[in-house]
Amino acid sequence: MVSDYQTWRAQYEALRDAAVAQMGRLVRGAGLNIHHVTGRVKQPLSLADKLRRKPGRYARLGDVTDLVAVRVITYFESDVQVVAGLVEAGYVVDWDHSVDKSKMHDPDRFGYLGVHYVVYPPAREPEFAGLGMEKMRFEIQIRSILQHAWAEIEHDLGYKNRDAVPREVRRRFYRLAGLLEMADEEFMALARMNRDYAANLPVRVAEEPEGVFVDVQSVTYLLDVAPVRLLDEAVADALNVTLLVGWPDPERPQRLTSLLHYIGVRSVGQLQKELARHETDILRFAAALMPRLREAWTPAGGARPGTSLVHYALLRACTNPGLDPAYIVSLLDLTSESGLQMAGTVREVYESVIGRPASS
Repeated sequence: MVSDYQTWRAQYEALRDAAVAQMGRLVRGAGLNIHHVTGRVKQPLSLADKLRRKPGRYARLGDVTDLVAVRVITYFESDVQVVAGLVEAGYVVDWDHSVDKSKMHDPDRFGYLGVHYVVYPPAREPEFAGLGMEKMRFEIQIRSILQHAWAEIEHDLGYKNRDAVPREVRRRFYRLAGLLEMADEEFMALARMNRDYAANLPVRVAEEPEGVFVDVQSVTYLLDVAPVRLLDEAVADALNVTLLVGWPDPERPQRLTSLLHYIGVRSVGQLQKELARHETDILRFAAALMPRLREAWTPAGGARPGTSLVHYALLRACTNPGLDPAYIVSLLDLTSESGLQMAGTVREVYESVIGRPASS
């Protein structure tokens, strides 16, 4: 059988690649964000060892179900069951050799395990077309990232079942499994809270802006609504350029959040009041400053979202001796010249537009 396996090794590798591609497509189609999908083919020496350890169990190569294995690692335990549903809907499952180990609820169970399927390749799917391996089963293992960590450490320690563990360390294994289950539940709770927070932002910003903290999610939301969006558009109009709505910079909200924290703006309500109070100065300042710093923004082809927040922060830095325009420039990471040179330009423009000396 080992000789036959070596002869067919290339076909098994093709089956592995097809299975990984298929699972990846299913996961993406479901809109899931997971850690990774990987696959492997069994090494011939490993197959020989398995056949020696279990003599008479396998009559032919097709009886060995783990020659090809795909592993799906999710971030959250709740997504394990979602992926399991995708597998059951997309494959013919060999239920006699499959098991949902996550549902073994014995209070003293050993291990912290996920879901394990043995499936047949779905020939109708494009990834498997033409392989000719419709009767060759393979494994799909689904685990959360914490379940995966447990399994890898457990394997490294050489403990494959409860009887292999010395009695004096078995209790610590049980405790650790319980801690990992609790951690999985807490991560899921955090994910739910994060989704709920984002979903409730529009109502909270409308009804109690003073109670909404300036953070990445609230800044991301504010970039698309008044007053930030309207003031950004006004700055772009004053410069006769386009406001780059949908600018592909995932770090932009984080940088703007750090910027607002640095100048002491902590709540959305406070930000809204400050923008309303300084709207005229922000527009005049931006219209005068940006033509002096073209190398910092013209390569983008227009004004980036949050430009009004940047100019408000620079105004604050010019009036408050405790704030440093050079540090604000470094936070934004947008200059091709030194931060001190750009900060000097900012102070010059402030003094000419606002008519007051900038703080040093």
